Amino acid sequence: MTRNATTCGGCLLSAAGTTAATLWWGTSGRTRRHLGNGFEGEGTDYGVLWTELPLVAVAGAALPALVWGLVAYALSRRRRSERHR
Repeated sequence: MTRNATTCGGCLLSAAGTTAATLWWGTSGRTRRHLGNGFEGEGTDYGVLWTELPLVAVAGAALPALVWGLVAYALSRRRRSERHR
């Protein structure tokens, strides 16, 4: 795998992870309850938009990128050890 393909793959996985995590967070019952889905808007707390949402987006981007980096590192290390045999 070339370096450009590896970088592009990691970026694509980060974007997909951020999108998936944000959508999952937005459709959860807990989030809907905080954003006014309670009885007559009871319990509405818009603070989750600037406290939880950024953390969900960062975690959604970081986790796939971390896994992709570990897999790419392991594959490159394996290739190097096979080349030196």
